[in-house]
Amino acid sequence: MCNLYNMTTTRQAIRDFIKTTREYAFNEPSLQVYPNRYAPIIRAGEDGEREMVRARWGMPTPPMFIKGKHDSGVTNIRNTSSAHWRKWLSPESRCLVPVTSFAEPDPASRKEGDKRTPNAWFALNEDRPLFVFAGLWTPWHGKRMAREEPADHELYGFLTTEPNRVVEPVHKKAMPVILTTEDEMTAWLTEPWKEAKKLQRPLPDDKLMIVDAPEVPE
Repeated sequence: MCNLYNMTTTRQAIRDFIKTTREYAFNEPSLQVYPNRYAPIIRAGEDGEREMVRARWGMPTPPMFIKGKHDSGVTNIRNTSSAHWRKWLSPESRCLVPVTSFAEPDPASRKEGDKRTPNAWFALNEDRPLFVFAGLWTPWHGKRMAREEPADHELYGFLTTEPNRVVEPVHKKAMPVILTTEDEMTAWLTEPWKEAKKLQRPLPDDKLMIVDAPEVPE
């Protein structure tokens, strides 16, 4: 399960790659994104134009799995046949999540006696060009963390699929759904689910590699 990704890029790079026409101003040169943090997503506005907005990572949890009085959210979405997720599969609830690298916990790298599980990082190549996860988003009102008050939020998560042969040695169950071309991004934002669901597949093995952890400014 991917619960950490990095976006080291610029607004101009996002404009050029994803062709946004409206955006909020973000100033982070390198953004480490963890569950429940805020990050940019791109969606189609009511007029069809692509807009970049700030949203919080973690879609609403299926009610039967909520424990306590707050909902910390679901970051990764696999079972799109579930009734809980079907209501967000139409184009107006889809989004693109800009990424340059993502992490999966790598148990094989843990040293003896060390309780921490280091991450393995993945990118398209060593230059870490921009790509996107195929995401879902929704407005939501509620309590995200125990110490927070209920509030209005815009939430997002992204789809996962079976791992390719690059990710599988580290994470045997899943990898994020990655889109790298304009045709794929347009299809995800506009096509009926019958067509869009075809994008829920692993990235080809030769399009992904393991890289060093990203450098994040302090």
